[in-house]
Amino acid sequence: MSYVRLVNVTKRFGDVTAVDNLNYEIGKGECFSMLGPSGCGKTTTLRMVAGFEDLSDGEVWVGDRLLSSPKKNHYVPPEKRNFGMVFQAFAVWPHLSVYENVAFPLRIRKLDEKEIDQRTMDALKATNLVKAKDESPDFLSGGGKQRVALARALAINPDVMLLDEPLSSLDPHLREEMRFEIKDLQQKYGFSIIYVTHDQSEAMALSDRILVMKLGVVQQIDTPLNIYNNPANKFVFSFIGLSNFLSVKNDGSLVLPNHEGNIPQSFTLPERLVGEADLSLASRPSEIDFTTMEDPEGLHGVVTRKAFLGEIVDYQIKIGDQFMRVQKSRRDKGPEPGENCALHLLRPFWYAENE
Repeated sequence: MSYVRLVNVTKRFGDVTAVDNLNYEIGKGECFSMLGPSGCGKTTTLRMVAGFEDLSDGEVWVGDRLLSSPKKNHYVPPEKRNFGMVFQAFAVWPHLSVYENVAFPLRIRKLDEKEIDQRTMDALKATNLVKAKDESPDFLSGGGKQRVALARALAINPDVMLLDEPLSSLDPHLREEMRFEIKDLQQKYGFSIIYVTHDQSEAMALSDRILVMKLGVVQQIDTPLNIYNNPANKFVFSFIGLSNFLSVKNDGSLVLPNHEGNIPQSFTLPERLVGEADLSLASRPSEIDFTTMEDPEGLHGVVTRKAFLGEIVDYQIKIGDQFMRVQKSRRDKGPEPGENCALHLLRPFWYAENE
């Protein structure tokens, strides 16, 4: 059952349409991520949901409550939406203790002191901050400051948690640790999450569903697995996971420009692309095997780089005048730089070059 609903939501800044006719629904207790490059409209959308930005058109609902509708001249201010908000910047006050940072929004709501203390301590326990409650946030690490921001959002018992790139300023180890803490808190308290990020690994790890945006327009909404396995277009393929693209000419037969090796006959086009002259052959670096030079299904190239990355070895392969990456386990014996090789693409995808 849908809980948060965006209906034909549009945002214009002068002649620029930042968000174009956006429609989606989020279930109660669902973690829903909005993923896309900088400037695609995801933060603007989150700010409209929060009430920090006016809509140019459309409506925002939570349950049976209408929150924003320009046509109906209806607007509920942010402080009355009961949303928890966690920003990219930690937004904690160094002159207040950790306890007072978390208690602050409850004091604004004029709750009695006993309830303020109960909610504050519950939020501090949930985020492992009880021992630091009397300290200034300035004495905490980046991860500690972000826990304070999470605790402050939790303390109001939010219907929905809005997170705007909350982990991007943390180092990689802390980012990984915090993403699982956020997921644990969501499962414990059952609130819905709208999570804005440009980091596809964060979105994949946290989300029940992902919305991929480009220039204010939805490209695909689906589960992380389906978006990875069945990307709707070339942009989604390129944005989710590592990707290779080879430009291919189609003049009745498929040709890789400036490539003298064979084009595997198994590389058949989907019906929707049969008439297209300029194509992209897409593949994942982890879904390519090395095969023998005699294999008729092999794509011939030469190794130009071999880099050891811990559990995997990353190869750069030159095919004609184009390049592909291949990633294999460090336990697999692969070719050395300068050697010829043949590649077997386990799961090739085809797109129009301009798609």
